[in-house]
Amino acid sequence: MNFHGDIIEESLEDKSVLKDVKVLKTRVSTVTSQYKTPWLKHWTLHTVEVPEDKVESVAKKLSVCIDDNHKSSWYIDFKNDRLHYIIFRNKVFKVNLSKKDPYGDAIKYGISLGIPDSQLDFDSGVL
Repeated sequence: MNFHGDIIEESLEDKSVLKDVKVLKTRVSTVTSQYKTPWLKHWTLHTVEVPEDKVESVAKKLSVCIDDNHKSSWYIDFKNDRLHYIIFRNKVFKVNLSKKDPYGDAIKYGISLGIPDSQLDFDSGVL
């Protein structure tokens, strides 16, 4: 089963990685202070689909393309009904959704990078 999620284009140093996913929808959102990205006025949010047979290679490629030039840290995530990939700069969490409390390590890691915990609510079902 294919994976679905969102990629903020401005979070990527190398945007060519977007060629490796199917962009289903694109929308632009105004950035507010809660996002902690004052160098941006807007985000270009792509809802994407990643084929199951390419998910590992796409996750690895994304992990080295995430912007590392600003104080704020980024992550990208996509999931299907069994697995949830949470991708930070140089680190990928492959979360098995059948496990109890599967997000603990990913959330701790994100918080250690300074990502607001409100943005790390993976199990809310919202991507």
